Amino acid sequence: MLKPIKTEEQYNDALARVYELMQTDIKEGSTASDELEVLSILIKEYELVHHPIPSPNPLEAIKFRLDQMGISEKELGDILGYRSRKSEILSGKRKLSLAMIRKLNEVLHIPAQVLIQAY
Repeated sequence: MLKPIKTEEQYNDALARVYELMQTDIKEGSTASDELEVLSILIKEYELVHHPIPSPNPLEAIKFRLDQMGISEKELGDILGYRSRKSEILSGKRKLSLAMIRKLNEVLHIPAQVLIQAY
């Protein structure tokens, strides 16, 4: 019977079991499939509390997204509408304005929550 994960040892055991299950040919709707799904939920909940992933730095998020989308830094200036300020923003010398945050959210789909963080 599956139980909530409360310790690091239980967490590691659950990860090992998920690995085992993923190495097999699981049929949808089977007991193994249900076990994998429930373990995944339990692991996720444990990780949210005990192993949270911090939000990325806004500038790193912008650079990562540009790379991911194949957009050059020059094009970032076009997106922001401030070609000359692009380098100041990416170097951290100038902070993002509300209008810039909105535009980056709209065009690059970077969550506003990430962009409004202090850096």
